Amino acid sequence: MFVKHLPHKTVERLSQYRRTLLLILSKEKTHVFSHEIAQMLHITPVQVRRDLMLIGYSGNLRKGYDIKELIEMIGKIIDTEKGQKVAVVGLGNLGKAFISYFKGKRSKLTIVAAFDNNPYKIDKVYDGVPCFHVDRISEIIKRDNISIAIITVPSEQAPVIAETLVLAGIKGILNYTPKPLNVSPYVYLEEYDMITSLEKVAFFAKKNDERFK
Repeated sequence: MFVKHLPHKTVERLSQYRRTLLLILSKEKTHVFSHEIAQMLHITPVQVRRDLMLIGYSGNLRKGYDIKELIEMIGKIIDTEKGQKVAVVGLGNLGKAFISYFKGKRSKLTIVAAFDNNPYKIDKVYDGVPCFHVDRISEIIKRDNISIAIITVPSEQAPVIAETLVLAGIKGILNYTPKPLNVSPYVYLEEYDMITSLEKVAFFAKKNDERFK
């Protein structure tokens, strides 16, 4: 199932909705209302309903949304039928944390390879994921049909790594370095700057602190 022109922020929230719905489902509930989802994600019920209308889903006014049905529908939109393979480039603490945290979380999205230039990490297996030398990026990406890469290398190495990944056929990159990247328009790039995010939190924490003095 593919929905054309779905806003990027809506896709983000759909992922959050699925995680929330799985949590609610574990509590043996079968239906949920938009205000319950909204409360758990700190957004408005209107936003929840608007996002679900965009994917063509509506609930029952009396019972709310069927949780299992909605989880399945979101999966059909976000996931691919055959699944997608992911590689982590840079096996420091952050790269290892990605592998450890993500293990078993999604059946259609799997980390299958890691790359590093540290000889003590190469040819070792981390939580079921083998680590290869960065010189083998192109070979392994093509061999294993990997379509997504997470970059967690030192920032000065990021542009070269990104270029190598794109030439190898990667279709999506999650950049966890503070170095902005330029990639082909055919490659989806998501950049996460932890310093900027922390400074944003610090700013609003300061505002809240001043407000209640």
